[in-house]
Amino acid sequence: MPAKKKTSSGSGPKSKRIVKNKMQKVMHEYKHHELSSGRGGKVRNPKQAIAIGLSEARRSGADIPPDPNQRKRAAKKGATKKKATTKKTTKKAAGKKTAAKKTTSRKTTKRAAAKKKR
Repeated sequence: MPAKKKTSSGSGPKSKRIVKNKMQKVMHEYKHHELSSGRGGKVRNPKQAIAIGLSEARRSGADIPPDPNQRKRAAKKGATKKKATTKKTTKKAAGKKTAAKKTTSRKTTKRAAAKKKR
């Protein structure tokens, strides 16, 4: 007999019930334009609504396999952060010198403009 394939909604009835309830709630909110993303913007893509529903089901204890894209994003973020920290240290030193020059020139031009108006 072939091995039984694990479904995306988990194997047990409890997981399936959690997923079903969460997905019903999320899709209802999506269809009535009440579903918002993490930053507060309205969700307009049905695939995004499904992803939000699965994420909420995972948090509430459903046995759903983790999102494969989440691992890719985490790996990319870790690699870019390390590169960014080395770049920032070199840019900050150069940036401070130029910033000091700009602020002094702005003050002198403002003073000169104020004297001309008098």
